[in-house]
Formats: sequence, structure tokens, C-alpha cells
Amino acid sequence: MGAAKEVGRSAFLASCNNTNILMDYGVLLKREPVFPMHVKPKEVDAVVITHAHLDHSGFVPSLYLSGTTDIPALGTLPTFELSELLIEDMIKLSGFYLPFEYIDVMTMLKSSKKLQYREPYMVNDAKVTLYESGHVVGGSTVTVEHEGKKLFYTGDINTRGSKLLRPADLDLGPIDMMIIESTYSQNEQTPREQSERELIEFCYEVIERGGTMFIPSFSVERAQEIACVLEHYNFKHKVVMDGMALKANEIMGRHPAFLRDPEMFKRAIGGAEWITGWGRRRKVVNEPCVIISPAGMLVGGSAIFYTQEMMGSEKNGIALVSYQGEGTPGRMLLDKRVANFDGKMKKCYADVKRFEFSGHNSRSELFEILDRVQGNPKVLTVHGDGPSCEKFAQEIKEKYGYDAHAPVQGEVVEV
Repeated sequence: MGAAKEVGRSAFLASCNNTNILMDYGVLLKREPVFPMHVKPKEVDAVVITHAHLDHSGFVPSLYLSGTTDIPALGTLPTFELSELLIEDMIKLSGFYLPFEYIDVMTMLKSSKKLQYREPYMVNDAKVTLYESGHVVGGSTVTVEHEGKKLFYTGDINTRGSKLLRPADLDLGPIDMMIIESTYSQNEQTPREQSERELIEFCYEVIERGGTMFIPSFSVERAQEIACVLEHYNFKHKVVMDGMALKANEIMGRHPAFLRDPEMFKRAIGGAEWITGWGRRRKVVNEPCVIISPAGMLVGGSAIFYTQEMMGSEKNGIALVSYQGEGTPGRMLLDKRVANFDGKMKKCYADVKRFEFSGHNSRSELFEILDRVQGNPKVLTVHGDGPSCEKFAQEIKEKYGYDAHAPVQGEVVEV
């Protein structure tokens, strides 16, 4: 129902006889949001939210417009808390039409069933289980079992983990169908250790020449990951955090069981200065420090202020550690060294570098997942651009002999 040959609006409906389980119901955020295919709420028996990112969670409140709490929403506690933060922010910022309001988010939260990893939940006679995904705090992969058949949906997955998160749990047993993300199926990313070391070197370089380093980061997961990387390498200078990342810090701090190293997280986040007002924000841009603040693609938040402040001096540095979508200010800064704020195009004199810190698996790691699969599943490749999904399906068919293809929106596949 979404994420077919595209990244965004993930939505998959698993029908087991007459039991319908919706796995994710997200939005594709363009100039105006694009929603997944419509499903009648009365035909949904449960909805699973794999993780808080809006392309997976953002349209779930639309199932609760009538105020009904009949549809259980399944996910981990951090997923619901972070989803509330992100969906509420989307509603607040939307200069466009959204077919739901904050009250519907509250109904969704009232309907939530907070699950632990590996805790089975029965929806009629179908069994739903969440497993750790390694992608974002509280993030899950999903299995649905019914009459001896098992479906496995990866959501967004990271089998190598990070400084913040443990690797994905792949101990699933035999499966009959697999829905696998294809985001980087045709790319190898820079090894994480290398990205970390190069970022640390860049931070020292900028501060030692008297500049300030700005790291625009997604508020959920990436900002905290960068703080943990700085802590891990015993970074010697001040670290500052700002924007919605501060609320995400608080939520994550309440759930240490979901973190790889809760003590390091506590040191990293507790040791950073939290910026809560404009007075301090205006001063800190002239201090030798690292500033971490959303938005990751410079499309809003305090990142706009920090970028404008940093751009004027070649002593300063801007480290882009988040994905930079086509047409975003972050991509323009990276490709052309210019930024357009308030309709004025300005040249950037600061040193701009990009570092790969994706929460998704690279090509070789996606194949490692397939190497570990038990059973002879049908495989659907989703959550990637068209060529990535199609090529990946072809490669899976050739390498493993599985019945694999890249589905189109609205397609029905039986197992």
C-alpha cells in the first residue's frame, strides 16, 4: 500500500483469512505530503508501527478519526513516545492539509499496546512478534504467523548496530515471505569506524583553528548517535545540543534497556550543554565548540539560524551527517556551497563536508541478512527507488533461487 519502488509512505496489509494486520502507515514528505493507499479502519484488526520515523508512523492517526479505540496499535514504548513527538511536530509545521488532528494522535496513543521485543501478541488467530531492528531507538522488525506460515517484514534495519544501538536480531526461524528494505541495495556505504574517525578529525581541525563546528542532525537518533561518537572518542571540547533533539534526548534517556550502552549515552547527553533560549544560542556560535541541532537537511528548526551564522567564516565547519534529499537546502549547500534562506542566495565560506552515518544496511549487509534466512521465502523488495528494488530482486533470484520481485503499489501476493 506504499513504499513500492519508492522511499516513503511505508504501508503493508497482511491478511490472514479474515484478520487484517497493517504494518506501518507512513507519509511521504514532499512539498505536500503523499499518503499511502486508503484502508477502511473498520477492516483493520491491528496496526504495527515498526519505528517512529514519519515515513512509517505519520499516517497512523488517520485510522482513529471516529474516536474509536477498537484498533490496537502495536509497538515499543519508545516508538510511541517518539512518534508522538514527530507527528505532533508535523501537525504544527504543516502549512498543508493533513486529514487528522492532534486529538486523533491522542486516540492512537490510547489504543497503543506497548510490546517488548520477542513478546508475542495475538490478533485473533494471527501471532505478531517484534524483534530489535538496530535502526532507531525502540525500532522493530515484525513477524506475522498464521496457520504454519510466517511473514517477516524488515522495516528499516541495521545489522551492524551503532554507538547508540545494538545490531538487529535475526534469530527468526524459517520464514515463508520476506518484505525487505532496499534503500542501499545498490550501494556500499563508508565503513562506520572510518566515518567516525574522519568526523572527529574534522571537529578538531575546525576548533583548533578558532572556528565553530555545526552538525545538523535528525532529532531522533542521529543527533544522539553523534553525541555518543564524540563521547566514545573522548572528544576534548564542548558539545552543545539544541532544538527538538533535546526532547528526543529525554525520551531516550527514560528507556535505557533499548540502548547499547546506557552509561555512555548518559555521559554523552548529560555532558552536553542544552540550549534552551535565544540569548545563549546567539552567543554559542562564537565559541570553540561542536553544535548538534536539527533539522538534518536544513529544512527548518534552529539549524537555519546556525547555518546562517556559520556560513560567513572559512574558520567554521559544517559536517553533514544526515541524508540530504534532492532539492533540500542541505543538498544545495553540499553541491553548490550556497544556501537560500528567506529568498536570498548566499555563498558559504565555511568548510562543508559530508559523512555517512546512515541507520540503514549497506548492500553487503543486506545480502548477509539473506545469507542467514531459513526456509524458502517469497521475497518482496521495497523502500528503495525503482531501479534499486528491481535490481535487488533480480540479484536475490539469481543468487538464492528465491521467488523475488519488486512489487507495485496495490499488488496482492499470496503465500
